[in-house]
Amino acid sequence: MSISRRQFLRDSGQAITVLALTGYSHAALRAEGSAVDARHYEVTGVERTTARLEYRPVPRRNMDREIPHWRYVEICDVTLKCGVTGAGETLLYYTWGATDDEDVQRVIGKNAVEMMWDDSLGAGLQMALFDAVAKAADVPAYALMGTKVHNTTALSWWNIDTSAEDMAAECQEAYRLGYRSYKTKGRPWYDIWKQMDTTVPHVPPEFKIDMDFNDTLLTAEQGLPILERLDKYPQIDIYESPIPQGDVEGNRRIADATKTKIAMHYGTPAPAVVVQSGCCDGFVVSRGATARMATARFCEEVGLPFWLQMVGAGLTAAFSLQNAGVMKQAVWPAVNCHQLYENDLLITPITLDEGYAAVPDRPGIGYDIDRDALQKYKVPKPPARPEPERLIETTWSDGRRMYTANDGKVNFMLTAGQQGKYPFYVDGADTRLVPNDGSTRWRALYTKAREQGPIDG
Repeated sequence: MSISRRQFLRDSGQAITVLALTGYSHAALRAEGSAVDARHYEVTGVERTTARLEYRPVPRRNMDREIPHWRYVEICDVTLKCGVTGAGETLLYYTWGATDDEDVQRVIGKNAVEMMWDDSLGAGLQMALFDAVAKAADVPAYALMGTKVHNTTALSWWNIDTSAEDMAAECQEAYRLGYRSYKTKGRPWYDIWKQMDTTVPHVPPEFKIDMDFNDTLLTAEQGLPILERLDKYPQIDIYESPIPQGDVEGNRRIADATKTKIAMHYGTPAPAVVVQSGCCDGFVVSRGATARMATARFCEEVGLPFWLQMVGAGLTAAFSLQNAGVMKQAVWPAVNCHQLYENDLLITPITLDEGYAAVPDRPGIGYDIDRDALQKYKVPKPPARPEPERLIETTWSDGRRMYTANDGKVNFMLTAGQQGKYPFYVDGADTRLVPNDGSTRWRALYTKAREQGPIDG
């Protein structure tokens, strides 16, 4: 007997939510009755669209140095037999998992409720399955993950390392738009104290700045004088991965010596070691939905906070809100990076009030893709990660200069910093992208820097 879509949504919403939380199976579905027929959740189609999004002006001149490829996002649309379509998003060249053709084929003809917890499907496809199932069940996506514990969740404004002037401008813009947290990179090729001195006169003490060092402080002995000097700024709130995370004793020493909280990416060292040693104060959590939920449960058990780091444009940030709504310890501001773009592909932007955004109660993820904008920015999917030539100049106040060139690897500057190839956090450091003027000198510098790593100029 057929039923109307309206009746199907009304009757199946509560049952499908229970099934999603308790472990879906066809047998359990049949036990719930015909209103929740598995055929309604059958995946009948998947479409993927690549878009090239432009950065806003300040991020543009900084992202173009090292990660110009974050412009490329893929929107994944999943259609179910009941007629509902869900959308997901993948930042193609920075993700815990990208969706490929084989992943798409694996879900066609399958029940979306069974498939949506499969992290191996990749970010965009998994997200789209959650959106579709939640819309079909007429519930918010968070209802498929657990019990809502937060009506709002904190978000952080993100930028790669920038000049002091750009950092100050971005913090002011973030504050104006309701953000109360800013995350950036601590790097030896910038004067981090000038960054702070230029920024803090323009934002109040309650506006917090988190600095991610990605191991570039190298050791506790080398890093502690840097951190202790930064500790004087009331805006400084969290240091992320100051030294290699596997150095448990060194990180514990830093955690004991600094008043600022220490964050590490979940997984290294083993979470139990973190709890036993006290080598950090909380975690950075990413990966797929199943892994995220397992991490959130562990953090709740041990009482450690974390921030969600689900990076992409607007839809990824919106899905992050849904996740945080059911995660008790997701109390540190989430890092989503959607603020980088001139257009984040959402019809309605995510807005903040005193640092917090509402967790939507609409069915699905709760935000909709701007389809006109998606068509405007639609491009063919690149066959590989775009790798434009880049020559980067770093200077110091004593007149010294160094040149770095991209070498085909994503973290070409970071790797050199982790290897101690730049002067170690010296006052007066500044960095810029050197435009290719077509000159013999530019080509010679680029070629030598690419072959030899950072070179003296």
